[in-house]
Amino acid sequence: GEIVIRQGELGDCLFVIQEGRLEVVKEHKGRPEVRVAILGEADIFGEMAIFEQQVRSATLRALGEARVLTVDKKTFLRRVQEDPTLAFNLVRMMSQRIRNMSAEAGERRNKEDRRKRADRRQSKNRRVG
Repeated sequence: GEIVIRQGELGDCLFVIQEGRLEVVKEHKGRPEVRVAILGEADIFGEMAIFEQQVRSATLRALGEARVLTVDKKTFLRRVQEDPTLAFNLVRMMSQRIRNMSAEAGERRNKEDRRKRADRRQSKNRRVG
């Protein structure tokens, strides 16, 4: 699929998916890329570029046909002045993403803790028996 944004590139706009689906992948040196999400119609991505001059944190690639609207910072700010609920909705979406990432991190941490406890029990049983 066609790459819409590439991890590591400097961004200056956000995007809105009007049609189709995109996959979000993270690249790590020396390891295969990892799919972290699939976005669909009406989803917004690349919004961090509106607030800070940082590089893109992930690559987004179309899964088949997709239509994506590009919104630059100037247009976004003008639209927020016209309709402040846009800013509220964007903050709400970002908050939900943070909540989801926190929950996923907690699940990974719990899984790792359970694995460590099981390893310690197994090690202890070997020493006792």
